[in-house]
Amino acid sequence: MAPRPRVIVIGAGLLGCAVADELTERGWTDVTVLERGPSIGSSGAGVLVRTHRDRAVTEFAKYTAEKYAGLTVDWCFQPVGSLELATTPEQLADLRRRHGWATASGIRGYLRDPGECAQLHPLLDPAKVLGGLHVPEDGLVKPARAALAQARRAEARGARFLTGQEVVEIVRAAGRVTAVATATDRFRADLVISCAGLRGPSVGRLAGLTVPVVPIAYDHARTTPLAGLAGHNDDFTEAGKPVLRVGGLEMREHVDRLGITALGPAEPGGAFAPAGFEESWTAALRLMPALADAKVEEGVRSLFPGTPDGLPLLGEHPEVDGFWVAEALGCTWSAGAARELARWLVEGQAHLDLHSVDLARFDRVQLAPGQVRERSLASAGHLSKTAGLVRSTPCYEREVALGAHFRDEDGWTRPQWYRDGREEAVATRSQVALFDLTPRRRLEITGRGALPFLQTMTTNQLDRPPGTITETLLLGEDGGVRSDLTVARLEPERFHVAVHNHRDVAWLRRHLPGDGTVQLRETTSGTCCLGLWGPLAPQVLPELSTSDSRAWRTYAGEVPVTVLRVSEVGEPGWELHTGADLGRQLWDTLWAAGQAHGIVAAGQDALRSLRMEEGHRKYGVDVTTEHDPYEAGLGFAVRMDKGYFLGRDMLVGRSPSTVSRKLTCLTVEDARPMQGREPVYAEGRPAGFVTSGAFGYTVGKNLAYAWLPVEYTRPRTPVEIEYFGERLAARVAAEPLRRSHE
Repeated sequence: MAPRPRVIVIGAGLLGCAVADELTERGWTDVTVLERGPSIGSSGAGVLVRTHRDRAVTEFAKYTAEKYAGLTVDWCFQPVGSLELATTPEQLADLRRRHGWATASGIRGYLRDPGECAQLHPLLDPAKVLGGLHVPEDGLVKPARAALAQARRAEARGARFLTGQEVVEIVRAAGRVTAVATATDRFRADLVISCAGLRGPSVGRLAGLTVPVVPIAYDHARTTPLAGLAGHNDDFTEAGKPVLRVGGLEMREHVDRLGITALGPAEPGGAFAPAGFEESWTAALRLMPALADAKVEEGVRSLFPGTPDGLPLLGEHPEVDGFWVAEALGCTWSAGAARELARWLVEGQAHLDLHSVDLARFDRVQLAPGQVRERSLASAGHLSKTAGLVRSTPCYEREVALGAHFRDEDGWTRPQWYRDGREEAVATRSQVALFDLTPRRRLEITGRGALPFLQTMTTNQLDRPPGTITETLLLGEDGGVRSDLTVARLEPERFHVAVHNHRDVAWLRRHLPGDGTVQLRETTSGTCCLGLWGPLAPQVLPELSTSDSRAWRTYAGEVPVTVLRVSEVGEPGWELHTGADLGRQLWDTLWAAGQAHGIVAAGQDALRSLRMEEGHRKYGVDVTTEHDPYEAGLGFAVRMDKGYFLGRDMLVGRSPSTVSRKLTCLTVEDARPMQGREPVYAEGRPAGFVTSGAFGYTVGKNLAYAWLPVEYTRPRTPVEIEYFGERLAARVAAEPLRRSHE
């Protein structure tokens, strides 16, 4: 039996205690939890609401509620339910959408009319609400009690909890952690997990890591006793009615008082002040006339960690082995995040797809202190004072001159459309279009070990002659799809690799061999990439059409380019790559050459439509680590006979004929595009959920991808999609839709 690692957990709050509990339950009992303060535990209002736009954290919350309900020390979770209210038509529409999210995640929820809302919480004035979303199994957590209960379980299995231990050094040697030093002691360690909350950035700095966490202030006020609550609760249960949520307010019972939580000031310094709570009090009074006879009896201002997208941080330091970060941002996601982290460490792979919460999702530009602060405040609900640093491509001025409408995506400003996405898609199919693909991440992987490295990391056969291009996949140890890559072999020891995000880059870097035989360099910011696609593309650049190679170096006019004969829109053409200093000249060259052929500039709206018509899946949206290649329709990119690759062993015996679920293309009779996470019904029952949608401009159909049980994936099978509370008729389509005759 392999020796169990020595684990140091920094921080004995709710998350640190949950991590210790989950690790020791799985047999890792050499766990020491270090707490700076005099005691272990946690605080906060304790509201747990499970429904969220992000699927991973929804699953975190579901497990947290389940686990804390089962802890046997007094009560740690009280399922009083939640009631989210709408006071405007826009909020009511959003509640219908959230109800769909809940249904898609297997959460029981009900849309209630104003009268039903008042029955659930008699203090409400039904005339002031338009409706509500009632989730009976949401509720309240006792953070301190849950932390202690998990700490005791972990201690019973061998874990140690030490207080008064201020961490002053993360000791490293040969690229990994070896110990943790405090002001008074030194602890040997194979793994260090920082669950330090607001101290996360300072602990991260000890390991040379930027942890994007900033303090967010919340005010919690308790009212004087309310006659309408008298005799309803006792001091033990504390509450019996649903937690109310509306417009940034949360309201819960404290026996015969009401607790009101609201976002505090952007500058978190200072204590709670009743004068600063007047706006929140007035908003609560509008909904609950009974507050007219009450006032704020006491209040407290608390600081909680915030991140640029409001989601947790889980993952390992990209450059220091053994240093892990776990920031779960409150009680709601604590046990679920701890369980996935424990699975990740003990089993080598999390069970849930964690791309949305992975520490590696941010790149260096996004970690600038000002960016982290402004975006974290905006995610919490504050108005952003600045748009922050956003990268633009070398062609930005040309795109502005053409009337582009932009959106910020992944730190880049990207054209969504120019005149009309439909016109741009149709022109791509009938003429030729120019797409700015510069924000897509690109790597150069070189060295005598480059081919063996890529063969080991990906699923397809890459041992092919220079000039070839291969679509391939990155898998996890469990065979789940981490990402899909396009690999062009330019020279025997030089590869151009197109990846999706910073997480892909970090994954490849982490697996680089230590002997220096492989060099990996990200080239995105120093290069420009333009897509020239359409049936007339060969007439725009006829000199490129004569090459038999799929990847080669040449010139477009006077501009040196690397040409890749790839197209995700199903039309002839190329990706053309050049240095950032020549990007605008490349645009001008292609634009001028295309005038005689009706060239148009096209944006992301057209590209989304065209890629769905062609059956191209999008990683992180349609396909995640929870899906294997055969379920996702990506089996063509797997070559089991090429030898070992990461995740191969888990694919043995799997094939398209063995899957129980499939990613399926649907055509929707209604013209409104799906936004993702809408539940799909088959034979009147929830059966799956939508991942993405777009109108197929050139096929004249509204399209959606959805995960469904295999028995409902035959072409023409009727299903329904719940869209903002409506059931829309849909039908399974054969792929690729552009060539199907449904």
